[in-house]
Amino acid sequence: MRSDLQTAVEAALRSLGIEPPAVIPFERPRQEGHGDLTTTVAMVLAKTLRRNPRELATQLVAKLALEPSRVAKVEVAGAGFINFTLAEGYFRDQLRDLIRSGDRYGRSVAGTGKRIQVEFVSANPTGPLTVGHGRGAVFGDTIARLLEWTGHGVEREYYFNNAGRQMRILGDSVRLRYLELLGEQAGFPEDYYQGEYIKDIARHLRDEAGESLRAEPAEGRFKAQAEAEIFADIRKTLDRLGVRFDHYFNEHSLYTDGKIDQVVAALRARDLVYEQEGALWFKTSALGLEKDKVIVKSTGEPTYRLPDIAYHRDKFARGFDQMIDIFGADHIATYPDVLAGLTALGLDSSRVKVLIHQFVTIVQGGEVVKMSTRKANFITLDELIDEVGADAVRYFFNMRTITSHMNFDLDLAKKQSDENPVYYLQYAHARISSILRYAEELGVKDLAAEADLALLTAAEEMALVKAVLSFPEVLESCAMTHEPHRLAEYLQDLAGTFHSFYGVHRVVGDDARVSAARLALVKSVQIVIRNGLSVLGVSAPERM
Repeated sequence: MRSDLQTAVEAALRSLGIEPPAVIPFERPRQEGHGDLTTTVAMVLAKTLRRNPRELATQLVAKLALEPSRVAKVEVAGAGFINFTLAEGYFRDQLRDLIRSGDRYGRSVAGTGKRIQVEFVSANPTGPLTVGHGRGAVFGDTIARLLEWTGHGVEREYYFNNAGRQMRILGDSVRLRYLELLGEQAGFPEDYYQGEYIKDIARHLRDEAGESLRAEPAEGRFKAQAEAEIFADIRKTLDRLGVRFDHYFNEHSLYTDGKIDQVVAALRARDLVYEQEGALWFKTSALGLEKDKVIVKSTGEPTYRLPDIAYHRDKFARGFDQMIDIFGADHIATYPDVLAGLTALGLDSSRVKVLIHQFVTIVQGGEVVKMSTRKANFITLDELIDEVGADAVRYFFNMRTITSHMNFDLDLAKKQSDENPVYYLQYAHARISSILRYAEELGVKDLAAEADLALLTAAEEMALVKAVLSFPEVLESCAMTHEPHRLAEYLQDLAGTFHSFYGVHRVVGDDARVSAARLALVKSVQIVIRNGLSVLGVSAPERM
């Protein structure tokens, strides 16, 4: 309907000799009684045209050509708002389309033709995934799902960081634990990886190779075994959350393919690097940043900036229209250097969208929880899934904006009551499934094509109709703004609207025609809740 109204407003403006803006703003009024949609276009244009906004709005409304079967009323309000009240018949027609669409309802072609890469998780294979990684994993996967539902071509990518100092430390951590198992007191540095999982990997090597690896270097079989085992565990953990990737990019390939050297050469050709105290510096101060940054240490080892620039240069070469990077809060001060490097290389860094998620604290009984006993000093994502289940993990991570620190309440996530938001939603879906089964047993039909939807006239019924029909708009908005928490908020509101309706109206009653209409209505709610939970990666049980 928004697109139809935009077309009508554009035509009315042109008939008044006014060139319409590229985008005509429409939104839902904040107060009841102000219609179903409102636009401020008259107030926006009045500033430029130096006209009275209410007068301009009145002239615009007089020129609007709208179908009465779709728009029941148009009126000017306040300083120049134009409020549209849609016809109830329009809503009922849309409700039929919703039910016919079923599992596809909410999908759109808004992003057709656009290729977007979403890079997320990208945790170093040095240990199990933490709850912080989990927040990024769920957010990234949900963003990808939103983009797919709105017609974008999406590629999910995991940057497999298997080069550099931390990987060398990982290999040496396993080597020292292996030597301990052979009875040697090798000494274990405090900054090495302390978790029990390191001892497990060393034990596996001891069982497979006996004592034959005493002289093996840390970056040989020890590093390879640790990398393989840890990354296998990472993939298993992500599988538990329904998180998948289309591509794993190996950081080491940037070195073997010469892409690191190519970036250095390109920056050198632009006079953007210099040597000082044996290190190679990037002139980021010449690009508007506060100070220059080291990209190759005096040891000859690149800092993270150099491979990251090379990696993103490779992304550009693959032809994505947009690249979305999802990082933890520890990257907030560092990614600008990478974007500056891309700009320096002549690439349009505005095509890279960086989304930062804040930290997660696990809370139980009002106290911070440290659940891990065998995986070192952090809570693993597996432990959280074991504690509350994958559905609760995904929903709780999705129901808060990533820009704020999150307290994950274990007690709330495990409650089997309406207080638990994921339980509240799943229970609404299951309740509707029960109603539909009951109706089927009685032989009451709920097909929208046969039900007389004109019988849906009560305020609670129309509120529910309008709520479900806003689902496609919510999806498109969430995809555009990269805010899946707004979808979770919408679903909570929808479930609340359903429960308000259900508390007043019996769905299957004595009047078969009214029952059929209400069954069509609750079926539409079930479809939207199921589709919305699917986007969030959460199951929609039919029985609870």
